[in-house]
Amino acid sequence: MEHAADQIPLEIPKEEYANRRDFRKVPTFTIDPADAKDFDDALSVHKLDNGFWEVGVHIADVTHYVQPNSILEEEAYSRATSVYLVDRVVPMLPERLSNGVCSLRPNEDKLCFSAVFQLDDQAKVHHSWFGRTVIHSDRRFAYEEAQEVIETGKGDMKEEILTLDRLAKELRNQRFQAGSISFDRIEVKFDIDDAGKPLGIIFKISKDANKLIEEFMLLANKYVAEFIGKPTANKKAKTFVYRIHDKPDPDKLDSFNHFIKRFGYGIQTNNPKAVSDSMNKLLTNVEGKKEQNVIETLAIRTMARAEYSTRNIGHYGLSFDYYTHFTSPIRRYPDMMVHRLLARYLDGGRSVVAQKWEEMCHHSSDMEVRASNAERSSVKYKQVEFMSDRIGEEFKGVISGVTNWGIYVELEENKCEGMVPLRDLTDDFYEFDEKNYCIIGSHSHKRYQLGDEVNVEIVRTNLQKKQMDFRLVENGE
Repeated sequence: MEHAADQIPLEIPKEEYANRRDFRKVPTFTIDPADAKDFDDALSVHKLDNGFWEVGVHIADVTHYVQPNSILEEEAYSRATSVYLVDRVVPMLPERLSNGVCSLRPNEDKLCFSAVFQLDDQAKVHHSWFGRTVIHSDRRFAYEEAQEVIETGKGDMKEEILTLDRLAKELRNQRFQAGSISFDRIEVKFDIDDAGKPLGIIFKISKDANKLIEEFMLLANKYVAEFIGKPTANKKAKTFVYRIHDKPDPDKLDSFNHFIKRFGYGIQTNNPKAVSDSMNKLLTNVEGKKEQNVIETLAIRTMARAEYSTRNIGHYGLSFDYYTHFTSPIRRYPDMMVHRLLARYLDGGRSVVAQKWEEMCHHSSDMEVRASNAERSSVKYKQVEFMSDRIGEEFKGVISGVTNWGIYVELEENKCEGMVPLRDLTDDFYEFDEKNYCIIGSHSHKRYQLGDEVNVEIVRTNLQKKQMDFRLVENGE
């Protein structure tokens, strides 16, 4: 596979420029994490003579380089996604493609597949266009650099960034008014040394620069899906790859509602719009509170899992009738599928046979779950490694999970999680009450409930099993 990637030239053939819409003179930039090496999306913006803003969402044209039936294609399909472990990335594509040929690096001409929009000052879309392009990124921003421009109004490409930030905020407001749910989880990252040893834990919070990118990616994904999937008087919908998200299970919602009542919260469950509105209100209200993480985690668990399918049922969490993944083909195979189908249909091709593409969707969804589990295990491993030299120390925590074998506690200081085994609670015989997310002592009726604050001491760590055992410490012990 590496050998096949090495055969692909970095230079763009002259004839390729003639077949594409040229955006090289339009102000264009990327915003990514400071340590990113694969840049698969760029934004361009400028004002048109008709008074609208022309915003280009430019995505690396991976399928131009990865051809059907090639060894690169087979390997990309087999992996289906890149896996982001704490201390390394297992890429879907060889590094020469992901970090080189396809990556939208600054000051280089790059081939893209683009979604281009004309928006007014209220971020209403008046026109959209999809097709193959060539771009030239003027600047590579880290999220922190773009955030500084937004906060100070000063810096490189400030007009472009401030314009896109303003439009993104309008798009975000419209999305929430339509019923989109805001899950802004705090992400745990590790500061690690060259040997991979965790030195500290960093909490990553989504700021305006992150949300700017997110909104334009959502816009592109939504409009691409509508363009192919929404039937009109002139055209029938064709087989396409959607990112779908079903409505929540009513029983799970009722159970969740029952649990949050003990904190004085509640959600409306009468209809989907009422659920999303009250869920957003809840997520705003719990921000900064000790129970925030537990409630957010449970709220996510009440939701169905998003997946890929040719059978569109819409995306409940985003409140979109049509949604796909078009914006990350360097790291997700379904985005390559979307690029191929979009190119085929733009060229007037007939609809593909759904069954074959549904099987590919199913494989991609499965591989995404496997990658997500591997990423979670990687975080867990580093958490245990980080805490292994702190045995005997005491910490404040919140009960984050309750099972019939133990209670899980998340530490306030660093969000690391461990377990107090039920067998170690010797003051009583505790029984698990699944419905009320708690354990109850059969003699004392003492209860330990999800969301309760507790003090714990680290007793054991097991790196191989990625486990930490805690002991409950009563106040004054």
